[in-house]
Amino acid sequence: MKFLCVTCDEPMTLTRADPPDGGGSITAVFVCPTCDHRIAMLTNAHETQMVQSLGVRIGPAEEPKTGGCPFSGMIAEPDHGGDVPTWTAGAEQRLANIPEFVRPMARQGIEHYARSHGHRVIDDQVMEEARGQFGM
Repeated sequence: MKFLCVTCDEPMTLTRADPPDGGGSITAVFVCPTCDHRIAMLTNAHETQMVQSLGVRIGPAEEPKTGGCPFSGMIAEPDHGGDVPTWTAGAEQRLANIPEFVRPMARQGIEHYARSHGHRVIDDQVMEEARGQFGM
């Protein structure tokens, strides 16, 4: 997903993301680098909770990332103490079918699900379980 400036048809840049307020809402502000047009996005408490449960860091990246997923700078690098589940070829293929812009979040969410349920290997069964847990 990209936010495009209607005037310039340019991808907008995340400039500010406020932490959740008392009601759980997050405000994010995007700006067009060409014409300086700004838009804001407001999440509700349920959207905020879902994003946080996937381990997504809210806010612009400290250092700009180049290439690949435009949201990869929002993904917090997890520290699992070396406890990263192994992926089977079938599970990796299923992950590859997920759109690139959400794949890093999906990988983290699935790995978090696997660890929290005692799975050391992520296979098709774990993928189905995680999918059901996430309501997809």
